Amino acid sequence: MPTFTIAITGASGAMYATRTMAALLERGCQLELIVSDYGRRLLRDELGDEASVDRLGEFLERRYGHAVRSGTWTLHSNKDLGAKIASGSQDCEGMVVVPCSMKTMAGIAHGLSRNLVERAADVMLKERRTLIIVPRETPMSLPQLRNMVLCAEAGALMMPAMPAFYQMPQTLDHLADFMAGKILSALGFRHELYPAWKG
Repeated sequence: MPTFTIAITGASGAMYATRTMAALLERGCQLELIVSDYGRRLLRDELGDEASVDRLGEFLERRYGHAVRSGTWTLHSNKDLGAKIASGSQDCEGMVVVPCSMKTMAGIAHGLSRNLVERAADVMLKERRTLIIVPRETPMSLPQLRNMVLCAEAGALMMPAMPAFYQMPQTLDHLADFMAGKILSALGFRHELYPAWKG
């Protein structure tokens, strides 16, 4: 089964993270999950206590259906720099930081590897594997913009949390579907999370 790392950090957009997780699990993927301290708070603040990390599996199944059981996931401590995903020898095919805080993006841009999110992202870059960064901030300062360029120059795909509206979204879930669909497309998956533009 394909393996991907999902990192949830402290920028707004918890729904983008959970929808992406669910979509990958539905496709039978193994997920290596890292949630920063502020990412843990984000899940509770934006989705409620039922989405706390220790209840996340139940939340995903209740919200997105039993198909999430098709995949599996493992939670890693952000402090564990000895985790397998901190090494280029592991078989992880790609990584998504969703949502990505400006602090995390800065750490990735400068190769700091201070925690597992930053180190796992650094591994993706050095091994030339897919790294998708979903920053969520507005407006952006010049240092933040420069960090985004540094990440792109290093090989990351920058995918700001900017959902489209041509698909006539009716709910917040539709907006989350759009971003998750963009992420899945970048990882090489076909999907029907939003309708294709017909011109």
